[in-house]
Amino acid sequence: MPKFETVRPVRHTPEQMFALVADVEKYPAFLPLCQKLVVRERRESDGKTLLVADMTVAYKMVRETFTSQVLLKPTEQQIDVKYVDGPFRYLDNRWTFEQRKEGGGPQIESGCDVRFYIDYEFKSRTLGILMGSMFDYAFRRFAQAFETRADEIYGSSTPA
Repeated sequence: MPKFETVRPVRHTPEQMFALVADVEKYPAFLPLCQKLVVRERRESDGKTLLVADMTVAYKMVRETFTSQVLLKPTEQQIDVKYVDGPFRYLDNRWTFEQRKEGGGPQIESGCDVRFYIDYEFKSRTLGILMGSMFDYAFRRFAQAFETRADEIYGSSTPA
């Protein structure tokens, strides 16, 4: 039952970070362990988008594919990921993007706080032993990977 949660201040807007995380097809280009990602289905309703996606993760000789539902909620600046099928007993993942406030005053446009939460468990104890520590390491690096990608796309000159 590994669980990881972090809040990272970034120099980009909530809208920019939401768009970056919502662009799941680009994950293999920069995300640790992500070898392939295919969106099987995309549905829009009430300003929200539901994606059904297959993500293939690989480390050394181990390669696993799992299916999840990704609910994009732009008005709430939140992305919820729910596990559907694959090597996990369960997987719960949530991203939120909150405009940073300076000293309780008016909102500033110089950045946001990115909240990343994940809770998961592998079905197989053996796979959990093989991949568990690597997944833990990768999840701890996810937030940094997205921040680095945002700097590449949006620039890194805006003060945090």
